Amino acid sequence: SLHDAVALEHRGIPTAVIVTDAFVREVDVQKTALGAEQLEPVVIAHPLSTLTSKEIITRATTAAHHAQRVLLGHTV
Repeated sequence: SLHDAVALEHRGIPTAVIVTDAFVREVDVQKTALGAEQLEPVVIAHPLSTLTSKEIITRATTAAHHAQRVLLGHTV
């Protein structure tokens, strides 16, 4: 969850929060409220529930690549 990621980040543990594009605004509001503006979410396309297995693998692969960049301190 975003709250868990913020708690880990405050402890100095890099995290990567994956969120669909439908929830980016909510993540931005929560980041500000939690004092974690520096947290860079990994954003994937919404929705997920109607995807085929192949589409899920493609999205997961893309998300993993972006998460790796976030964890290493690079901008997505």
